[in-house]
Amino acid sequence: MDPLLLLKAAAMGVVEGLTEFLPISSTGHLILAGSLLDFTGEKVKVFEIAIQTGAILAVIWEYRERLSDTVRGFTREAVARRFALNVLVAFLPAVVLGLAFGSFVKRHLFHPLPVASAFIVGGLVILWAEARHRRHFGERDLEGSRLARVETVDDMSTLDALKVGLLQCLALVPGTSRSGATIIGAMVLGFSRRCATEFSFYLGIPTLVGAGVYSVWKQRALLAASDLPVFAVGSLLAFVSALLCIRWLIRYVSTHDFRVFAWYRIAFGAIVLLTAYTGIVNWSD
Repeated sequence: MDPLLLLKAAAMGVVEGLTEFLPISSTGHLILAGSLLDFTGEKVKVFEIAIQTGAILAVIWEYRERLSDTVRGFTREAVARRFALNVLVAFLPAVVLGLAFGSFVKRHLFHPLPVASAFIVGGLVILWAEARHRRHFGERDLEGSRLARVETVDDMSTLDALKVGLLQCLALVPGTSRSGATIIGAMVLGFSRRCATEFSFYLGIPTLVGAGVYSVWKQRALLAASDLPVFAVGSLLAFVSALLCIRWLIRYVSTHDFRVFAWYRIAFGAIVLLTAYTGIVNWSD
């Protein structure tokens, strides 16, 4: 196995883990990182989706007690059944639209320049949403937990879950950010900042595991046994870096808003577009 290839896989795994649960688009960062590392092609697209499973395993590990309680209490506790139903309902729109438009999106939008444009648009949306959130809750209560319509994931209705699931579908456009669409969208719907963040984590479990399994199965003809070390290294690094990111993010949202991520998105997207226009960087597809 080529050591350089493993190093590239490790770097991509770290990028995936650090960006999957932040509102900055892991897919967008992977496409740009792959372009810079000369790590591209149809097999790499499968790799990028597959290593998301490594990142989501970090959520399963971090919230293993809540998930275990849900499984054990499913037949006898209404709260457990409602939680499981809400995750399922929120997951279904991504399944339907992903199957309908996934191939089209990969063919036409999985390229650096559309991703950079989506970075900027997403950043502007976050700034708008944060300004709206401050108007409703004020600076005195950053999280808005005492005033939010939906304070915890157990307060969600099935309609709330469906709305968040539809918002998640915006992330079919690379550079939009699945986490950004669900967290910021849920805040606009009246969720507290912490509730929106945690439900985004939970919703990622079926979404990312399903996408990873489906992509690997669909493109299995492209893969060989020799690819296993590359996928394993990428997934392992995604797990470790995602676990660190999740723990940090939950602490962060209790005292900060998401404006810093908005400005990061805008600046990063502008740099990509500027370097592409001037020819400083060849952002190959």
